[in-house]
Amino acid sequence: MTANTEKSAAVEPDAGRRPGPVVDWLASTDHKRIGLMTIGTATLLLLVAGVLALTMRTQLAQPGMHVLTNDRYDQFFTIHGSMMIYLVLTPFAIGMGLYLVPLQVGAPNVAAPRTTMLAFWLYLIGAVLMPAGFLTGPGAADQGWYSFPPLASSRYSPGPGVDLWLASVALTAVGMLVMAGTVLWTVLLKRTKGMTMMRIPVFSWSTVATNLMVIGAFPSLLFAVGILVAGRADPGLFDHNAWNIGYQHLFWFFGHPVVYVMFFPFLAAVAEVLATFAGRRFFGYSAFALSQLGFAALSMSVWGHHMFTTGQATNDYYSLTSIALIVPAGVEYFDMLATLVGGRLRFPTPMLFALAFIPQFLVGGLTGIMVGTPALDYQIQDSYFLVAHWHYTLAAGSLFGLFAGMYFWFPKVTGRILGEPLGRAHFWLWVAGTNLTFLPMFWLGLHGMPRRVPTYLPSDGFTTGNLVSSAGAALLGVGAVVFIVNVAVTLRRPPDAPDDPWQAHTLEWATSSPPPRWNFDVRHPVPPVRSHAPLLDLREREREKEGKAEAGTG
Repeated sequence: MTANTEKSAAVEPDAGRRPGPVVDWLASTDHKRIGLMTIGTATLLLLVAGVLALTMRTQLAQPGMHVLTNDRYDQFFTIHGSMMIYLVLTPFAIGMGLYLVPLQVGAPNVAAPRTTMLAFWLYLIGAVLMPAGFLTGPGAADQGWYSFPPLASSRYSPGPGVDLWLASVALTAVGMLVMAGTVLWTVLLKRTKGMTMMRIPVFSWSTVATNLMVIGAFPSLLFAVGILVAGRADPGLFDHNAWNIGYQHLFWFFGHPVVYVMFFPFLAAVAEVLATFAGRRFFGYSAFALSQLGFAALSMSVWGHHMFTTGQATNDYYSLTSIALIVPAGVEYFDMLATLVGGRLRFPTPMLFALAFIPQFLVGGLTGIMVGTPALDYQIQDSYFLVAHWHYTLAAGSLFGLFAGMYFWFPKVTGRILGEPLGRAHFWLWVAGTNLTFLPMFWLGLHGMPRRVPTYLPSDGFTTGNLVSSAGAALLGVGAVVFIVNVAVTLRRPPDAPDDPWQAHTLEWATSSPPPRWNFDVRHPVPPVRSHAPLLDLREREREKEGKAEAGTG
C-alpha cells in the first residue's frame, strides 16, 4: 500500500464500502434527486397508463371487438384512471414543486429532507402495488378509480386486486401529504434574504396553493379508504346506504381539489414559460397569487356537484360554488393573455406547448361549468361527455402544461436542451391527437354513449366517433414515442446548455445546470431579490447602466 493510499484510507475508512450509485440515489436527502425520482416514477407510469388507454381505444375503434374480455377491460380502465390520478399527475405536480421550489426561493435544500425521502418511498411502494394486481389470479382492481361502494366491497369485487389498490392509494396519499408539507414548510421558512412571500415566483405560489389543498383534502381520502377497508372486512356495512353516500361525500371532498392539484403547477409552468418567451414580467402577479389562493379555497366547497344525481346534494349551493370558480379562473387566464400583449415573442417548443394549453384547457374548464349545472348534469351524467370533459382538463390541458415545463426546465436539470425538430413533431402530433381523441367524445356523450362500456352495437350509431377517437389516440402514442426518442438522443450528447439558455426570470436559472448539491455556491451565489423576477431585474439594471454609459460617452 502506498503512502497516498494509506493516507486516503485513514481519512476515509469506509471508502471501499461506499454504496453504489443506485443506493446513493435511493438514500439521497437532496431535494433535487428526490424530486427527479418522483417525476421519473410518474413519467414511467404515464407510459404504462398510456398503453392501457391505447388498448382500450383499440377495442372501441369498431363495434363488437373483443381485444379484452369485459372483466379485463374493467381492470384496464380502473388502473388507467387510478394511475393517472393517484400515481402520475398528482406526484408529478408535487415532485416538480419539490425540485424547483427550493431553487426558486433560494433555499439550500428542502425542509426535513429525510422525511421527504420517506415520502418518496411510500409513493414508490404504492406505485408498485397498484399494477401488481395484474399478477394475481383474478386480476387487478376493477371497481373504477372512484371505488364506489358497494361495488368495491368484497361481495362484488373479490380477490386481492382491490386490496392492493387500497394499499397503493393509502400509501401514495400519505407520501404526497408528507411531501407537500415539507415543500410548504420550505416556502414559509427557508426563503433567501429579500424573498418575501409577495416576491416568490409564480410557480412557487402555485405550489403553495397546491400543497394547501393536499393538506386540506387528502386526509378525507384516507378516511374514505378506511371505510372501504372496513366494508371489505364486513360487506354488510354497505347494506346501509348512509355508508355508501358518506363514502361519496368523503371521496369527492378529496376528488375535486385533486383536480386543481393536478392543474395548478402545470398552469404556473405555462405562466413561467409565457413570461420568459414574451420577454416581459408576468402581468398581474399579485392578482394571480390571490386568485390561486381563492381558487384553492373554493375548490374545497364544490365536491357535491359530483353527486347531483344521487339526490343527496344541495343543488343550488354546489352549483353556485362551482360556477363561482369562473372568477379566479378568469383572472388567471387574463393575466396569461395580458403577459403576451406587447411582448417580443419567441416560439421554441416550450412556448408552443404553453400556447396550446390555453385554448385546450379552456374547453375542459367551460364544460366543467356545464357539468356543474344540475339541469345539464342530469342529462350527461355517466356519459362520454364527462370522459371528454375530464380528458380535455387533464390530457389536453395539464399534460400540455407538463410538457411545457419539461421542455423548459430540462436544460436546468440535465445541462442539455431537448431537440427542436423532434420537439415540434411531438407538439403537432399531440395537438392533432388530443383533439381527434377527445372532441368526438362530446358528440358520443350527447348522443347517448355511456362511459365505462367495453363495446357497443353497430346500430347504436357510435362507430364513426369511436373510430376517429381511436385514430387520435394512435397519434398520441406516436407523439409519446417521439418524445422518448428525443430524450434518449439528447441525453447521449455531452452537456452543452448554458446556465440560463432561455433568458428566464427566476432564481433557479442563476445557478449552474445541473445545480450543485446545495443549489448555490461561491461561483453561483444567490443574486439580490427585489421582485418576483430577480434575473429580469438584473438584466434591466445592466441595460440601464449600459445606456447611461453610452449617453455619457456621447
